[in-house]
Amino acid sequence: MKRKEYTGEDITVTFDLKRCIHARNCFLQLPEVFDPSKRPWVQPDNASAEEVAAMIRTCPSGALAFRRNSGVEERAPKINRLAVLENGPLVLAGDVCVEGDDRETRVALCRCGLSKNKPYCDYSHVEGGFEATGEPTPTTPSETEDAGGPAEVSRRPDGPIVVDGNLEVCSGTGRRIGTVGKAFLCRCGSSKNKPFCDGSHKAAGFSDPVDPAS
Repeated sequence: MKRKEYTGEDITVTFDLKRCIHARNCFLQLPEVFDPSKRPWVQPDNASAEEVAAMIRTCPSGALAFRRNSGVEERAPKINRLAVLENGPLVLAGDVCVEGDDRETRVALCRCGLSKNKPYCDYSHVEGGFEATGEPTPTTPSETEDAGGPAEVSRRPDGPIVVDGNLEVCSGTGRRIGTVGKAFLCRCGSSKNKPFCDGSHKAAGFSDPVDPAS
């Protein structure tokens, strides 16, 4: 889906509705710029370009992004960080590429198995009544000292999300769970070692064959 663009004097805001997880950071922080009751709902010139950019950096799903009209784009964090949200998705911030698409800095990944926009979260966990702690104490894979560099995200057919690259995994409140060089993450909602996959997708009959062209 092509992103919708809202162009201001100094900054252009882009928005992908299918990626939005309704965190409401935008409205709560800058209601003069981001107001769903108005048309257009994004008005970039109602605040400084730096204020708009700073707010967009807090959008957990990457539904909102920006580029300065001078040509400067958002920079990826130096540490790839995966946060496990209470009863919700896995939020990944870093130097990220999802299934061969353009590199991004923020994505929210489905972990309930119900999203209609896999591997991204589409808020289906709320309607589906998904429940899973954001403060897990899993058995972690072998650890690494480095948490930076490019990370590639892909799906195993009918199986886990794979993040191939250095990654720090945190609880929803920021407690460090572990730093790994590659992670196999549950996306069926059934693992007993969340956020990591433990093979439960097989017994659960989880089905997402993955389009090989994606």
